[in-house]
Amino acid sequence: MRNIPETSAGTSAETDTAGAAAGTAPVRFDTKIAVLLRDDLEPWQRLNVTAFLVSGLGTAAHEVIGEPYEDADGTPYLPMFRQPVLVFEGTKETLTAAHGRALSRSLPRAVFTSDLFGTGNDRDNRAAVRAVPKDQLDLVGLLVYGPRNGVDKVLKGARMHP
Repeated sequence: MRNIPETSAGTSAETDTAGAAAGTAPVRFDTKIAVLLRDDLEPWQRLNVTAFLVSGLGTAAHEVIGEPYEDADGTPYLPMFRQPVLVFEGTKETLTAAHGRALSRSLPRAVFTSDLFGTGNDRDNRAAVRAVPKDQLDLVGLLVYGPRNGVDKVLKGARMHP
């Protein structure tokens, strides 16, 4: 999805104003999906980390998945997230602090550590994360999902990805 800045939160998962029925008003969400990437990653690593981090969210938070797509010819396509994924970047210290805040707020999260660049499968990925205590993870990416204000507080010090 496009990296779209969000505006004020609504009062429900999707706030629909009078014009929304006609498809003219924007839909605003009271939740946020955010990926925080370490600022020293190579471009291919940023894409890889982002893809891996967001892949688990739909299985844990079913409400983030929209309806399936279909083109004018009736060809079906998989459903996607119903809201934008915002991508941020920060230093190693910013990631470590954000991870601690996400844990303290018990927000749904996913991590990608530098060790995962050297593995080639899910079993080895999980073993690499399991081998390191949470305070010693060499984080290169973090996904956080939850109430907008909570996610904003977790991301304190991060900046929008260019």
